[in-house]
Amino acid sequence: MNRIKRILSNKTILLRFAITLVILLVFRIVSYIPVPLFNVSSITAMFEASGSFFAILNNYSGQALQRFSILSLGISPYITASIVVQLLQMVVPSIKEWSQQGETGTQKINRTTRYLAIALAALQGAALLLGASTGPGNIFVLGYEGNRTMGFIYMTLAITAGTAIAIWIGDLITAKGIGNGTSMLIVAGIVTSIPTMFVAMWNKYILLGGSKPVASIGILWFIIITLLYFAILFGVVYMQTATRKIPIQYANRQGKSDANIPMKLNSAGVIPVIFASTILSIPLTITGFISSGTTSGAGFWIDQIFNYQQPIGFIIYVLLIVLFSFFYSFLMIDPNKISENLSKSNAYIPGVRPGEDTKNYIAKLLFKITVIGTAYLVILAILPILTSLIFGLKGQEASAISLGGTSLLIIVGVAIETSQQIEADSEQESYEGIFGGK
Repeated sequence: MNRIKRILSNKTILLRFAITLVILLVFRIVSYIPVPLFNVSSITAMFEASGSFFAILNNYSGQALQRFSILSLGISPYITASIVVQLLQMVVPSIKEWSQQGETGTQKINRTTRYLAIALAALQGAALLLGASTGPGNIFVLGYEGNRTMGFIYMTLAITAGTAIAIWIGDLITAKGIGNGTSMLIVAGIVTSIPTMFVAMWNKYILLGGSKPVASIGILWFIIITLLYFAILFGVVYMQTATRKIPIQYANRQGKSDANIPMKLNSAGVIPVIFASTILSIPLTITGFISSGTTSGAGFWIDQIFNYQQPIGFIIYVLLIVLFSFFYSFLMIDPNKISENLSKSNAYIPGVRPGEDTKNYIAKLLFKITVIGTAYLVILAILPILTSLIFGLKGQEASAISLGGTSLLIIVGVAIETSQQIEADSEQESYEGIFGGK
């Protein structure tokens, strides 16, 4: 309660919070602006053919893709570009040098990320339009008699401009509001699907497809699923905040030291699940564009291998999550660099020799933690699949009523990071007031 009172009494934080809400409201309004010249009815066939890939994008964009607005891609190209640039730092010497040049290098990396994001948005926008054009419907609005090639280019530019607007809004939130702007836009899109889930549950279990409530066992199922949803939510909050603290001691300090190196249980975050689902979804998307079905031939086997709702695809999906989880964890936490920093700071881990022994100790501990974190990620990722089978959810019901999954992990992670930032800002304001005479 003291933390809440301190935050509510801070006018600067309340102002930044209000600015964030206004910006998010503008973002939601812009997401209802349709792409000019596009026939929205043709998007339905593409959704049915492409499987889960467009469902993921639609969820992140706050259903803007289903409306085919100028924010159809949302901030997704920027996220992809950020991950690519981050991975390129390992193999491209010039980009690695930028990461070590302080503020100047950060500006170069951010500029490169934005350019790459705009290029990806143009490619993805063109791919969306090509995919929609392969369906039976006409992608152009009725009555359009202009040049189809120029119309296609015009719509691609509109989608690309929408992504540029989303990037600018995200930067505006980061600069003027609270939290990370990119993360806030993703959460704003995902949160809009939560009321849809409870409406779908109400229609299925309470109304039973009718217009009046029906007293039946459906009420019990509604309560069970609701309680299960909040139980999973609390579990995710606990796992996201869980850390393993490595105690350290400074050689020039006497007595007991409270210094430690915190290592998050899920240091890889949501990245492994996003990578795994994206890799599996791309072949399914291409197959949906060029094939009329998945009951026989190459389309059948591609569906069996890459659809994680099939046995083979499910196994590959889990293996990819495990692979990316270990890869990204050791990418984010470098035992060798931690060992070097401890030596430079004249610090050590009690009972462990500095140097090679410290590096091996941290690497072994990180491996054990990552095993637990990966198991948690796998369980969370497959929960929507298992719950759909258990409760008999299919089609639109399965996509609307989702327990667990990537979306919940993103919401909880961003909420924790934002709350920590707000608390840190409020404490900083208090210190400035003491020493600055405010």
